[in-house]
Amino acid sequence: MADRPDTVAAVDSQALTQEALAAVAAASTLSGLDDARVKYLGRKSELKLALRDVRDRETGMALNAARQAIEQAVEAREAELERAEIDRKLQTEPVDVTLPAELLGPLRLRRRGSLHPSTQARRDVEDIFTGLGYEVVDDREVETVRYNFDALGFPPWHPARSPRATLFLDDDTVLRTETSPAQIHKMEAQTPPIYMVSIGRVYRRDTIDATHFPIFHQFEGLAIDKGITMADLKGTLLYVMRALFGEEVDARFRTHYFPFTEPSMEPDVSCFVCGGSGCATCKHSGWIELGGSGMVDPYLYEFVGWDPDEYTGFAFGLGIERTAQLRHNIDSLRPFWENDLRFLRQF
Repeated sequence: MADRPDTVAAVDSQALTQEALAAVAAASTLSGLDDARVKYLGRKSELKLALRDVRDRETGMALNAARQAIEQAVEAREAELERAEIDRKLQTEPVDVTLPAELLGPLRLRRRGSLHPSTQARRDVEDIFTGLGYEVVDDREVETVRYNFDALGFPPWHPARSPRATLFLDDDTVLRTETSPAQIHKMEAQTPPIYMVSIGRVYRRDTIDATHFPIFHQFEGLAIDKGITMADLKGTLLYVMRALFGEEVDARFRTHYFPFTEPSMEPDVSCFVCGGSGCATCKHSGWIELGGSGMVDPYLYEFVGWDPDEYTGFAFGLGIERTAQLRHNIDSLRPFWENDLRFLRQF
């Protein structure tokens, strides 16, 4: 059998490089450049075959240097030809810039995306409270019964503790029904003053309808310091509602009951659709209910080991989707979770 020819010895790396560079420089089209690339850098090219048979360091270095020089020349020439092609099209293919984008075919502009309306509302809430000097917190969504109910003063008979209302993972673990447990964790970790807003997803075993969904977002504020009064709570809520719904809105407060605040109240905002004269949005009452609020119950101070005679504070909670729903006059919560692009593109 004849001996295999010495492929490496037969390759003059300098001559091959010069030949390849000349071919690359002479290529006048992208297809011609691709032909040169295949000829000198392809799997069956003389250079590639020689590299497979390298037996000494010096030859390998010389061949690799040739390969790198050819590759760099190809990349540079490709960029030049692409720029030339763009210039040619601009000069020879006129574009009517007055045409609507949808008629431009391949040149059609891509539709711009936008943030989900819930995300928009959340970011506005974060900006408002950051401006007030509050800390923004989002804690764990899987919570213990101790922090979700016991620490917040829910009595054993409270209907929220029922598996019909809450999603239990086991006897001691739930998907949080509100973001208030994050406030208890904060109170255990830090002594007053505390000014925070907890924002995040919450879960409840609700039947889906126009005003209920088993997943939604809440933001809950907490302020604890010395000398805080109900007037501070009302002033804060009025500021937040005007920042979210417009400076012209007014607020009213109705007494209510919540396990972890005493006294408790529900804030209403004057209808920003009809100006308070009555419409479908406010159910012809002139007012829109927003959430719950009140002064922190002394029980919570005792739970974390604080002196209830030394500190006072307030807490309040509103829904993110509820906020977005009211701002955009949307009559149902379902669209916020259906991911229908026809709905989302409106925002």
